Amino acid sequence: MEQHSTRPVQYGPRRDRPARPPRPPRPPLPPQAGRTPGGGVARSARPVRPAQRRPAPAPRPVPSPAARRLPNPRLTGLGGGLFCGFVMLTLGFLVALLFGMSPTVYGVLFLPVCVLTALWVREGDLLTAPVVVPVAFALGLVPVADEGDGGTGARLMGMVTGLATQAGWLYGGTLLACAIVLGRRMRMVRTINRRTAAARSRAQA
Repeated sequence: MEQHSTRPVQYGPRRDRPARPPRPPRPPLPPQAGRTPGGGVARSARPVRPAQRRPAPAPRPVPSPAARRLPNPRLTGLGGGLFCGFVMLTLGFLVALLFGMSPTVYGVLFLPVCVLTALWVREGDLLTAPVVVPVAFALGLVPVADEGDGGTGARLMGMVTGLATQAGWLYGGTLLACAIVLGRRMRMVRTINRRTAAARSRAQA
């Protein structure tokens, strides 16, 4: 006979594990800083700085049409000396040719040359204008001086006499050049101080 293997039947109550009590629902977590609801990392927003308004630059004065037509060169110290000397020497020859060696006419023409020299010298060489003006006056006085009997000695004596008799024109032209140079110097210093103050105010703002 075939014997079927049977599993022994276990009798007695089944020992089941005790049921766990249900867990209370967890409260929702507060949103973490720097994370989005979808799980991504949010970048912190940069603080927006208020836009700083720079002070508007002062409007530059518009030159008049007449001032635009006037020449406004800028000569160096050497250039101013050459200009003044050449012009005065040319005027000296013209005066000797047209007005019969008149020192008075020569002195009158010396004044506008002094004004132009003081106005056209650049700001870095302003102090050279009052120096080259008397030298140019003496140079242009060579053809105007009275030669007398002729010769180099007579011409030199005529130049010394002309410088002595026309000292008023010489001093007047030199003082005029000094006044113009002083005015330009004061205006240049005032402009530099104004720009420095404007730069400091921008830096503090």
